[in-house]
Amino acid sequence: MVKTGNIRISSENMMPIIKKWLYSDKDIFLREIVSNASDAITKYKKLAALGETAADEKYRITVSADSKAGTLTVEDNGIGMTGDEVEKYITQIAFSGAADFVEKYEKAGGDGIIGHFGLGFYSAYMVSENIEIFTKSYQEGAPAVHWTSDGESTYTLEECEKEGRGTKVVMHLAPEEKEFLKEPVLRQLLNKYCSFMPYEIYLDPKGTEEDKPVNTPEPLYLKQPKDCTEEEYKTFYRETFHDYQEPLFWIHLNMEYPFNLKGILYFPKVKKQVELERGQVKLYCDRVYIADNIKEVIPEFLMLLNGVLDCPDIPLNVSRSFLQNDKQVQKIAAHITKKVADKLCELYKNDKQRYENCWQDLANFVKFGCIKDDKFYERVKDIIIYKDLAGEYRPIGSFYGEEVTEEDSKNGKEPQPVYYVSDPDSQAQYVKMFKDAGLDAILCDTFIDPHFISYLEYKSPAKVRFLRIDADVAGALKEESGEDKGLEEIFTSALEGKKVTVKTEKLKDADVAAVVNVPEFMRRMSEMNSFYRMGEEEEAVTLVVNSACPAVQALKDAEGENRRAAALQIYYLALLAYRRLKPEELGEFSRNQAQMIEKYLQK
Repeated sequence: MVKTGNIRISSENMMPIIKKWLYSDKDIFLREIVSNASDAITKYKKLAALGETAADEKYRITVSADSKAGTLTVEDNGIGMTGDEVEKYITQIAFSGAADFVEKYEKAGGDGIIGHFGLGFYSAYMVSENIEIFTKSYQEGAPAVHWTSDGESTYTLEECEKEGRGTKVVMHLAPEEKEFLKEPVLRQLLNKYCSFMPYEIYLDPKGTEEDKPVNTPEPLYLKQPKDCTEEEYKTFYRETFHDYQEPLFWIHLNMEYPFNLKGILYFPKVKKQVELERGQVKLYCDRVYIADNIKEVIPEFLMLLNGVLDCPDIPLNVSRSFLQNDKQVQKIAAHITKKVADKLCELYKNDKQRYENCWQDLANFVKFGCIKDDKFYERVKDIIIYKDLAGEYRPIGSFYGEEVTEEDSKNGKEPQPVYYVSDPDSQAQYVKMFKDAGLDAILCDTFIDPHFISYLEYKSPAKVRFLRIDADVAGALKEESGEDKGLEEIFTSALEGKKVTVKTEKLKDADVAAVVNVPEFMRRMSEMNSFYRMGEEEEAVTLVVNSACPAVQALKDAEGENRRAAALQIYYLALLAYRRLKPEELGEFSRNQAQMIEKYLQK
């Protein structure tokens, strides 16, 4: 007997919407069909556990392609369907087989059903001209049935011959979709969407013993952390992310209350210090792949990690492509952030040497996380470390001075400055002067440090202000007031026309003739303008002339052009210790140097 009818949908326009607009990527159809197959096996296993049917010795899902016939087939040995069930679950889109099944067996613990959405099957019409279903129920005596439809709201249902229970879905692909018949494409999609589904999936098997499933039905993240070895974690990382650099360490998440969440987050080695490289955090719902780096579940700064998260409790929309706005999602994201912070603190406390060895790779991640998430900062602020001038790591808080009271602040008192070095090579002269004077500074040589120290100043304005090591040399290194109006006049005259202010001080190091200072605020503004491409203004520098230097004092006895040339060279040497000379400055410096050498040799 052949039965025909209309697919029951609420609107005649529903099918085009399903086929073209419901799913963001058409290749997602394979995930939906294989998920349904997995769901069917889960249902059967549940019935077997309840004693309503016999358990099977081997459950499997088979995906096969026939390029000549233009068909892609997904077959399972799950619960199967009767003719009435096909009509209900396939032709009446408003119902969901999984929902009915869970409701019926909820008292027996009927959870873990993947197929929450009755519309999933119809995603196959995005690539198919016609679809056939061959299915036989586990129920004794129930005949096998054959259902077929071209997806245009009509279908045909009739009895057929089929060996064994289960369902076979045969998709007749549209001519322009024949790429889905290629073995490499299918393997890639199965690896992407179905890697951790709970039953073995075989791709076009030849029926030999060499056939291996394309998925891993028992992924490592489902095991208890105490049962996992270090080598297993590393192997899982290599196979999942194809990164053959060993991760620094990892966090194994395993919780069931107040929500179900399992997964592993890996801290990869940083490939480039000058940028934050996005990682890949794969999100699964009950072992079904959803997407990478979903910002609602995974905070932005955690996307620098690599990892797998499986959370059956996340509220998905009907196509599983996007998360619905839900407080549960916010709680999950907050919990993940907390676990990462706890792991970092645990490592710092229990293995400080390893923490310090990893810090170069962790630093950008931690600093970026603090800037993006205040709660994360509060948890990790005591384990943020910086190198001092001796090359030793110290917590940033150990560099802070006493907190300035509100009354002191009103009277103009500022927190004790924390000096920092951004480029040890170009700032070598300043570093030497600080070391010789017994002063310290921290090394801030990553691209995120300028933003991070501003963030720290914002978080603790009464405790800290940061000054680059060349921003206040006079204030940090002067031995005593060394004001000398005569020297100031000599240099001001020699540097006429240049955007520079001359100041004299008696510095502790008499070998240094002069240093350049640029106020911290002005330099940060200049760097910000440069970053946002707002144009560079010439920095207003201060030339601090060291009145304790014999060479500087000797200028008082020089005359005319000789004095001007010597003062100019002292300025340029100080400028060279601060930054590279501009082309016109380098030209003047070279000409002046040549003239001085010529006069010296003529004597």
